[in-house]
Amino acid sequence: MALTLVYDIGKKRYINLTNACTLECQFCPKHNGSTQVHEFDLYMKKQPSASDIIIELGDLSEVEEVVFCGFGESTLRLLPLLEIATYVKAQGVPVRVNTDGLGNLVHKRNILPDLASVVDALSISLNAQNEAVYNQHCHPKKQGAYQAVRDFIELAPRYIQKVEVSAIDGLADVDVAECQRIAEASGAMFKRRVLDQVG
Repeated sequence: MALTLVYDIGKKRYINLTNACTLECQFCPKHNGSTQVHEFDLYMKKQPSASDIIIELGDLSEVEEVVFCGFGESTLRLLPLLEIATYVKAQGVPVRVNTDGLGNLVHKRNILPDLASVVDALSISLNAQNEAVYNQHCHPKKQGAYQAVRDFIELAPRYIQKVEVSAIDGLADVDVAECQRIAEASGAMFKRRVLDQVG
């Protein structure tokens, strides 16, 4: 099966930059035997280069938004992300990054100034109102992950024009209303996602 680096849903073009992730969310399809979103198989045997992705992006004239959102955490590959986003912005197309909000924890610095120059929107997965519920569902690989995502949510609106924070309705013990309160208190918008609806 062909490697899917770029795929379209509606008028949005999605970039599958990596399968690597900082979390092992038990609700993620890839941990439940599926690597598919719609008709696209997002499994990768190797990491694509920025130029591999740029070639695959093709004509962007009819594209409303380019979104970094595969089955991994795009900020783990920050340099290619920034290179691709710079290219997309030069074509006049808005860029969004879907993230688990752990980029600062991973890189041990604030990456938001880097993102701010080429990213128009962030979608941050909060997924839980406290650390215990977060760990229950997300199985972070790094200590301090929940506090790191909370800190990232606090910082993000200072750098990025449009910040949306999400939680999934249907996960045990998740208080969606409290997740919404956390998001809005930080100056972000909130998106209620539905369990098992991807893309």
